[in-house]
Amino acid sequence: MSLSRVCLRAVHAVWGLPQNVIGAAAALVTFRRLHYAFRTAFVTEWSLGSGLSLGLFVFVPSNCPQRLLMHEYGHCVQSLMLGPLYLPLIVLPSLLWAGLPAFERMRRARGISYFDMPIEHWADVLGERHAGGKWRT
Repeated sequence: MSLSRVCLRAVHAVWGLPQNVIGAAAALVTFRRLHYAFRTAFVTEWSLGSGLSLGLFVFVPSNCPQRLLMHEYGHCVQSLMLGPLYLPLIVLPSLLWAGLPAFERMRRARGISYFDMPIEHWADVLGERHAGGKWRT
């Protein structure tokens, strides 16, 4: 691992301390699952059908499509950029957008993708830029 990657992880760990503490606790709880590194993130495959990023820690379903992994990595970049503001500005709105039945009905009725929300679209763009892939048309 390069020195620059180690330094980036250290800065991210401190700057995004709240989400990293939660992410590390979740990674410990899922210690029997598959874990691996992706860029500067620590990835855990879990049994849930969706992804979640908490600082340096990314949680994705088993057999995760590359697009989802890169999207979640985009959230890692958002965490690095926003530091302690990541939880209220990114995680809370994302969880509400994903989980509230009213938003689910609205997306379905209007044919809106989950990834069309500005926060989620931004994560796609950042994931594409910083994880080296392209999936948007």
